[in-house]
Amino acid sequence: MPCPRYTNTSCEECLKNVTCLWCTSSKKCVEYPVRSIFPPSSLCELRSARWGVCWVNFEALIIAMSVVGGAILLALVVCCCCCCKKKSKKPDKDDERAAREREKRRVQQEERRAEMKSRHDEIRKKYGLFKEDNPYAKFENN
Repeated sequence: MPCPRYTNTSCEECLKNVTCLWCTSSKKCVEYPVRSIFPPSSLCELRSARWGVCWVNFEALIIAMSVVGGAILLALVVCCCCCCKKKSKKPDKDDERAAREREKRRVQQEERRAEMKSRHDEIRKKYGLFKEDNPYAKFENN
């Protein structure tokens, strides 16, 4: 049904049709201008325009939607910043893997070094070259 038919009725009757806009100052029901985002002031002032629900004027609707949109945008920015900060603090998997491999190589090298030292000590003992704690001990020739 065309919107002008609901002129001089109630706001609720007019807004049953989602394509209609109710102007409280002139009590007119007009077709919502879909080509423009906001209804032009020649059609109806923003504070008098009602669309969707009768208890919220278009001005308040715009402000509320802007605040909600801004809050969502701010929340997204904060989440992105927190995620980036958390990621930069926490070492990634490649760094952790490299650190584990370095530690593993260090432990293996220490084991090899201890094994080589014990082998060298055995050879020194075998040939009597083992370094004693006191190199100035008395030499007895029996």
